[in-house]
Amino acid sequence: MASRRKSKQKSGYLGRKRFGCGDVKNKRGSGNRGGRGNAGMCKHKATWAVKYAPGYFGKLGFVNPTSKSIPVFHLFDINQQALTDRLQKKAGKFYFEFKGKILSTGRVTVPLHIRAFSWSKNVEEKLKQAGGTIEKLEMQQAKPAAS
Repeated sequence: MASRRKSKQKSGYLGRKRFGCGDVKNKRGSGNRGGRGNAGMCKHKATWAVKYAPGYFGKLGFVNPTSKSIPVFHLFDINQQALTDRLQKKAGKFYFEFKGKILSTGRVTVPLHIRAFSWSKNVEEKLKQAGGTIEKLEMQQAKPAAS
């Protein structure tokens, strides 16, 4: 049936007791849906899954178990935080600490003192030009449990 007729036909059932589903009992319970949740996805709902949930079956891609994900922050964002007074000011410099890597995207217009695990080459140059400094933040290792 054409979709333009289908919506009009269903709207004709609004306010009716059965809404085109036969007896009142036919719409009751999860049996009307073919089971609860994802029941039957590999059996009677398999065609629905292939059509409407294309990523449901199988695995996708490869996850490298040895890869490291390091959070990054850009100089532009740090500078913006300093300009909007979100950073503490100590000894005439805005203080920022980040447990990740600082990237040199953007311009620095205020003196910053940054502590981070790592940073790119150009970060130091940009900070020195603006009168700022950068310092290595040491990773804290878990202490062994006392027995």
